[in-house]
Amino acid sequence: MRLKQIAIITIAAVSLMGSSIVLANDAEALRGKLTNIDNLHAKFQQKVTDVNNKPIQTGNGIFALSYPNKFYWHLTEPDESLIVADGSSLWIYNPFAEEVTVMDVSQAVDASPIALLVHRDEATWSQYNVKQSAKKSDCFDIVPKEAKGSVIAVTVCFNKNQLSAFDLTDEQGNLSQFSLLEQRSVTPTEQSLFHFALPENVDIDDQRLKQIQ
Repeated sequence: MRLKQIAIITIAAVSLMGSSIVLANDAEALRGKLTNIDNLHAKFQQKVTDVNNKPIQTGNGIFALSYPNKFYWHLTEPDESLIVADGSSLWIYNPFAEEVTVMDVSQAVDASPIALLVHRDEATWSQYNVKQSAKKSDCFDIVPKEAKGSVIAVTVCFNKNQLSAFDLTDEQGNLSQFSLLEQRSVTPTEQSLFHFALPENVDIDDQRLKQIQ
């Protein structure tokens, strides 16, 4: 999967107005759990399979989030890549290609239900239906009411009140599974994770909306 697509999938991840009481209650249950997660630091293990359950990619890295709109994703294996959302801009860095792509956070957030991980506002939540998963206990399935991005479904799982895993399915049927390990709060000194330091001698692709108006 391309790095830009992975970035949008992971960011764009977390009261929905459902058409039934069940949907409303499930949405509120998820919202209640996420309210307790204002910030999070964890290691992750990634597994991506295609529509035929054939492995595409595995990896490991560091994941952190801070409400609102701050996100850190550092894939360390097999190939290094870095994604940082600083609250307003999303930076995607590919060290091998020496390329940096930057876009508005809203451009990526609007493309994926994983946005609910770092959003509390009604406007964002109203775009999705939430239902407690029938396949996994203490998990919630999130589906956009209107298909806008490449992510068509997200499943968010908890171990009690601790976020433990999330799965993302894209429009091609690829399933990205992320297991979180060693969860803890982000320390004050680690707030620097959410600031992207632009490396020297890299190509920059600035896609922020203010750049093209």
